[in-house]
Amino acid sequence: MNDWDDYRLILALARCGSLRSAAASLGLTHTTVSRRLATLQDARGQLFDKAPGGYRATKLGEALIGVAERMERLTLDAARQQKAVGEDLSGPITLSLPEAIAQFLLLEELLEFAETYPAITLTVETSYRFVDLDRSEADVVIRGAQEPPDHLVGRRLFPNCVTYYADRNYLARTPEEELRWIAPSAAATDPSWLAGSPYPDAPIALMIDDITARHRALVSGLGLSRGACFMADPEPTLVRLSSQPPVPQQELWVLTHPDLRQTPRIRAVMEFIINAVNAKRALILGQTREV
Repeated sequence: MNDWDDYRLILALARCGSLRSAAASLGLTHTTVSRRLATLQDARGQLFDKAPGGYRATKLGEALIGVAERMERLTLDAARQQKAVGEDLSGPITLSLPEAIAQFLLLEELLEFAETYPAITLTVETSYRFVDLDRSEADVVIRGAQEPPDHLVGRRLFPNCVTYYADRNYLARTPEEELRWIAPSAAATDPSWLAGSPYPDAPIALMIDDITARHRALVSGLGLSRGACFMADPEPTLVRLSSQPPVPQQELWVLTHPDLRQTPRIRAVMEFIINAVNAKRALILGQTREV
């Protein structure tokens, strides 16, 4: 096979297991992928067998999957090397960071970077998933992690800290026996944070996985919640519920792929972000407000 698109199809079907999922990953229709697979197998032989729950690679298919994976690695390596070329502070950068950090911590700083380096085209993508830098899903990431992938390079900063909060009007109008918690769904299986809270007997009334929506519910006075200090402490209507020091969570990292570490525009954005986060260290660690 000489067409890289054929190998991409093989990889997508091997990884996704179904025509519909493979089509979605390729940005194609189910009909197009089905037709291309039939044409490919007519020309090259049986690559996949239809099995319960999806498709299973044949011996020939497995051999070509291995070839496709090697081609993919070479293609991604070439793309990174091309992006790394250039000595001036210009060109595109994709920055991936959690939505809460973008909105509540670094929004003004990201605009400042764009104004400081107008020749750099900065694309900000928000995600809580640790995007794959090997596949060039982003050039630089900000993430909370205990152990990020070993081969990535960058800077470990300090942990994000959390503690317990409530809207002061909610506390004033709600009898203690009627207090309720707003929590992530993981709280149902790991209630340890609740046991150490100021109100361990208050039930969980609402579970919201999205941290921003949970914060909005807290600010709206819908219940008690544990929140990130950098989000909750600047809110004038919120009060801390505990005199204990905030609890450290995952360490904050600013990372890139080693192929890009010497690229001037990558170094510029990483240095800018590291300085911006360090400037807000006390806020992130929960050291800017007392109970």
